[in-house]
Amino acid sequence: MTTHELIRQYILDASLSDNGSISDDTLIFEQGLLDSMGLLFLVQFLNDELQVRAEDHELSKENFESINAIVSYINKKRQTGPVVAANL
Repeated sequence: MTTHELIRQYILDASLSDNGSISDDTLIFEQGLLDSMGLLFLVQFLNDELQVRAEDHELSKENFESINAIVSYINKKRQTGPVVAANL
């Protein structure tokens, strides 16, 4: 299952929506599909399933407003990777 499919399925399951009712650009929070607790569960899901750790400053509307935004955020996180301190 691709990252996109995994996120889409999570949103569908968490919001109890059917497959045709949510597009990849549906505004998840504006439509009431998830609330603030739903965001916390989503962040935990990303950590558990995709090993993507969201930092507090990354919990923005731009990163989590839709399925496409979440997938884009995950792809950016994967490109930057973890910061490793150099041995001094």
